[in-house]
Amino acid sequence: MGLKENRQNLISPDLSLSSFEMGRDDVNVVCTYGKISIWFGRQVPDIVVGRILLGISNIDNSAVHELELMCDFEEIMEYEGHGYVLVSYAKSKKGYRTTFNVPFSSKKALFYLAGSITEELKDKDTVLDCYWTGDDSDIMRLYEELSNIEGWKLKSINYKDDAREKHSDSINFD
Repeated sequence: MGLKENRQNLISPDLSLSSFEMGRDDVNVVCTYGKISIWFGRQVPDIVVGRILLGISNIDNSAVHELELMCDFEEIMEYEGHGYVLVSYAKSKKGYRTTFNVPFSSKKALFYLAGSITEELKDKDTVLDCYWTGDDSDIMRLYEELSNIEGWKLKSINYKDDAREKHSDSINFD
């Protein structure tokens, strides 16, 4: 069996997937149905941040990141100019409390998001949650897409047990 065939058969067709974890030492990606959670360590190169965001976009460009922030009214239009979609806003004592969706269908929005992540990484590690409609095959396609990043590896696959049980079966690859 070739490496490519082996990768495609990593997820058991007989079990219900709970989570699929992949990455490297400076970045961790956990995929579940409905959500991709990404931990970026401070040392992750800018190019890797961009490749992960574009990789997700290539697999499911309907994915979004929901961003909540405080800003001045003028800044709302600035974010919209970068491709962010305003979902809600409310005036408060410190400015405007806003919620934006960052659509993965917009390369412009992803480029701006990548720049924001890079800036944040100068001070601290960052977690980014993305919402998507991915299933087992999309998770495997994302793994294939991101496997081109140097040092990328599969970390663990967790399966749901019978719905009445609270724990998951787990396969670790470290």
